[in-house]
Amino acid sequence: MKGKLKFIVPLVVFVALAGFLAAGLNLDPREVPSPLIGKPAPEFKLALLHDENRSIARADLLGKPWILNVWASWCAACQIEHPLLMQYARIKQVPLIGLNYKDTRPNGQAWLKRHGNPYDASLFDQDGRLGIDFGVYGAPETFVIDKAGVIRFKHIGPLTPEVITRRIEPLLKELSNG
Repeated sequence: MKGKLKFIVPLVVFVALAGFLAAGLNLDPREVPSPLIGKPAPEFKLALLHDENRSIARADLLGKPWILNVWASWCAACQIEHPLLMQYARIKQVPLIGLNYKDTRPNGQAWLKRHGNPYDASLFDQDGRLGIDFGVYGAPETFVIDKAGVIRFKHIGPLTPEVITRRIEPLLKELSNG
């Protein structure tokens, strides 16, 4: 009996670990739950990327839903999502605010000049502190924030047409009607 237990216990442990691994492999890494969903967006007041003498605070954005898109000139995935942001910005559904994350001001400005600027404003977060407050894992990430300043949605990675049409636009419609 004791000899059989030596083989059964490791087998049971192995099967359990394999089960957890299989379940984890079926998860979408972009669907990392954020503990901030349903909570107020962090307080902030940051200078604009294009004008260090002007700033925007969280309080300035209250009263209407808005989108925060975290991006950087060093971010390869940001280049993938950028044409979609340019297209989305044309419809002017809600303010699209950029958060230039852990970048330099000249690099961020040059990147937008080269690729186009979809943002109503882009905040400059050189040290990444606001990104940390938002729970940013890396760029790009996108948040939908309601008119009361509450985070309602977070997407990790480049936006896709499917994410915009199936997740963001219906949520914005709901938030605008509510």
